[in-house]
Amino acid sequence: MSAPAASRKSSNRAGGELFEWIKALAIAGLLVFVIRWFLVSPFIVDGDSMRPNFHDRERIIVNKILYDIRQPQRGEVIVFHVPEEGRDFIKRVIGVPGDTVKVEDDKVYINGQQIEENYLKEAYEKAHASGDLYNKQDELSDFPNDRFPDGKIPDGTLFVMGDNRSNSEDSRMIGYIPMDRVVGRADLVFWPLNVFHFIGHD
Repeated sequence: MSAPAASRKSSNRAGGELFEWIKALAIAGLLVFVIRWFLVSPFIVDGDSMRPNFHDRERIIVNKILYDIRQPQRGEVIVFHVPEEGRDFIKRVIGVPGDTVKVEDDKVYINGQQIEENYLKEAYEKAHASGDLYNKQDELSDFPNDRFPDGKIPDGTLFVMGDNRSNSEDSRMIGYIPMDRVVGRADLVFWPLNVFHFIGHD
């Protein structure tokens, strides 16, 4: 084989490999775009309203497609838009459309039945052991209240509360959350690495 022919063959091979790399990177970039914008999204916890289960500046992954398949369920942790404040909130779903909600001190009733909140069991026990309420009394700690006197959740909305009941701006203050404002379900804490875990929803 002559030198020019060998050179052309080598050049063609290098060009083919470069094209394959470009194609692979383009596909990878497309997958990242699809996953990032349509399937999941990162979210940074801002504040202490979800303590003791979530902490300020933790990074989580939000599942954006789940609620295209089914409706949110009680106990699930969701991220939703609050246009009035120009940011997103993270809270826990307490009631779904048609439910009647009542919050009285540390007792939460759905349709007249007190619910077990396993995700706050230790927090409740610690507060009660010292003779305190976890959901400390003020004019907006209970629900219904003067601002929202109707405890029945309308169609297309959710009732949500932060796990840090005495330090959470939630449905007791801002009302029911329209379903079309829900970004998705919080499924994974990925940062800091020492608290990496999948999120429970019961």
